[in-house]
Amino acid sequence: MHINSTILSGKGMLNEINSLVKNRHHVLFLTDKNIINLADVSKLIKNIQDIAPVFTLIDDIPPEPSHHDVTALLTKMKISNADLVIGIGGGSVLDVAKLVSVLCVKEADITLEQLLNGDKPTKRCTSLLIPTTAGTGSEATPNAILAIPEKETKQGIISPVMLPDYVCLVPELTTSMPKHIAASTGIDALCHLIECFTATISNPVGDNYALIGMQKLFNSLERSTRDKSDIEAKLTMLWASYYGGAAIAHAGTHLVHAMSYPLGGKYHIPHGIANAILLVPCMAFIRDAVVDKFAQAYDLLPDAVLTLTAEEKSYALVEYFKQLVQRLELPSKLQELNIDPKDLPYLVEGALEVKRLMNNVPKKVSKDDVLAMYQSLL
Repeated sequence: MHINSTILSGKGMLNEINSLVKNRHHVLFLTDKNIINLADVSKLIKNIQDIAPVFTLIDDIPPEPSHHDVTALLTKMKISNADLVIGIGGGSVLDVAKLVSVLCVKEADITLEQLLNGDKPTKRCTSLLIPTTAGTGSEATPNAILAIPEKETKQGIISPVMLPDYVCLVPELTTSMPKHIAASTGIDALCHLIECFTATISNPVGDNYALIGMQKLFNSLERSTRDKSDIEAKLTMLWASYYGGAAIAHAGTHLVHAMSYPLGGKYHIPHGIANAILLVPCMAFIRDAVVDKFAQAYDLLPDAVLTLTAEEKSYALVEYFKQLVQRLELPSKLQELNIDPKDLPYLVEGALEVKRLMNNVPKKVSKDDVLAMYQSLL
């Protein structure tokens, strides 16, 4: 899959967006109630309003949006014929912006229902995505994830047509993240990188993105959570997240994400938190099937002991993940999220239903295996 987005990267890059808005007739701006209050975002909106003849603002994109939320948005807002969609926020906002870019284009040839049924879009309007968290990598993926409340799970809509024309990585926009958000979204990026690197559909292009991203993440995640003002670490994490998204575009995630889907669908656990809880048991489960790749990843750690054997490195990487989640003060047990043990059979069935991701697991995984991993978190 060819990613040809133009990337604007660095502090102050929001000032460059004015040039992208010139000659646009209708700019559609999507964000959420938290981001809309940031001073830099308010300034950006005013600048665009001064330039664009028609400006539509949607500032209430919910976290973990459902297909009902997108349907309601399309119904209540006159967003047809936009010629530039700007999404600024976390993964939820960016995913909705990608969907809207194919649903609001002039003479759109597809509906949301058709997208959910697996039909593929053929066109979209110009799009610009600006992440305010360093984790989802949505700005680099052809995916949009929506909650499906009726099934208490989530579904991915996937098409390279949704990849944006422009991406803007602005580190100062991520400094407002609370520590636990920076930590959990960072773990989400880590899951993207290590899962794509070890997936059955991994390949040299995706592996290259994953290795670059992991090196950046290992050197910046904890720095960026400790010090909100560390702009260098914040920008490095944005790039780590972007590389995670690029890895997804060329490979795909697997076990952690499959098992996190029902946690988000039924309990509405934030995606990064669900992934953080599942990271260690899932990586411990696949370790013996990906020893050499785990050893490669381990070698990227700042304090890696390069004289260890590949087998020793693979165990050490899993231990590093365990210690990392603890140092970031993220939950490690299901009870911390008020999840009832009696729901484990439901969670198991929900995870196994995510066949698109389960097929990417680098070793055979049974119903009993999935149950055992959930049970290890009680």
